[in-house]
Amino acid sequence: MFIIENLFLFCLILVLYIYAGYPACAALLARMAPRPVRTAEYEPFVTVIISAFNEEAYIAETIENKLQQDYPADKLELIVISDGSTDRTDEIVQGFAGGSVRFLLQQPRQGKTAAVNRAVEQARGEIIVFSDANSIYQQDAIRQLLQNFSDPRVGYVTGKMMYVHMDGSLIGTGCSAYMRYENTVRRQESSFGSIVGVDGGIDAMRKSLYRPMNPDQLPDFVQPLTVVEQGFRVIYEPRAVLKETACADQASEYRMRVRVSLRALWALLDKRHLLNPLAYPLFSWQLLSHKLLRYGAWLPLSVLLILNPVLARGSWFYTILLCMQVLFYLSAYTGYRLQRQGRRAPFVFSAPYYFILINLAAARAAVQFLKGHKQVLWIPRTG
Repeated sequence: MFIIENLFLFCLILVLYIYAGYPACAALLARMAPRPVRTAEYEPFVTVIISAFNEEAYIAETIENKLQQDYPADKLELIVISDGSTDRTDEIVQGFAGGSVRFLLQQPRQGKTAAVNRAVEQARGEIIVFSDANSIYQQDAIRQLLQNFSDPRVGYVTGKMMYVHMDGSLIGTGCSAYMRYENTVRRQESSFGSIVGVDGGIDAMRKSLYRPMNPDQLPDFVQPLTVVEQGFRVIYEPRAVLKETACADQASEYRMRVRVSLRALWALLDKRHLLNPLAYPLFSWQLLSHKLLRYGAWLPLSVLLILNPVLARGSWFYTILLCMQVLFYLSAYTGYRLQRQGRRAPFVFSAPYYFILINLAAARAAVQFLKGHKQVLWIPRTG
């Protein structure tokens, strides 16, 4: 029983550290050792890159959105690369081609990462902005991103993603809550160093720091780590706002989370030297706490659920913890049932449900990772 109790307490402390302890430490460090970014108006030549696969429903609005940005038109180019689209995406983009819009075709389909590599080679901009094919920026988003590059120590900047869910869907509500939590942590990390993990749909980096990636690598995770390797900072800019439609159903969100988690695990393996505290004393702690432990949180969570009933016999402390766990998982299940019935779920049900979903996805990704599985291709918004 002594071993079981100590294992339980260790897992409990670990889970509390992952989700509350690390953010608290980051907030404390941001206050005690701030490193503010020196921002100023900055208007270099910029290339916006959009990789698209079968995006006929979104691509025209996205292109128009980028062309309407509050930024000098003679300093902005847009490269749209189609990754073997089979719908009207190519036709729509070609209708915009000419002037500041360039169209590239990747055939046969090789995945987003290969498409981004090719587009960066063709880019003329000093700064590269990466946008998803359904990403709608606020009018000043690019300008807000770029002002951070007036600080020569900054190599990569990500903006603030806001999920749009007009129908009040459960995934949208849970996902939005998760992003608010993530953005709070990023704001603290950005105050004292570099953030760990970016949104992908509203990112900018110095072209000189870009390094070609393998097709299976996750661009919005690998490139920021590559920037840190080169001695530059990765910054969160909350005033650069992106609106993007959230996945409306649990299956699509689950598949997306599995894919992202799997590719992130491979990226962590590729960049494992960044976990060396002797070479990267601060960032290695951040990477371990914010990413590696977060992707592995499903394991101590499982141990807590399995061991708690054993320890609850005759102990009010462990009985209270068991009741809290049961209540949490019942809330998540209630959220799941409401979603299946097409009904709107309150936050008290949607947040636990989404928390369980992302941890189940991380567990599935871990199994696939151990089997050596890699994912290069996928269909946007269906996982």
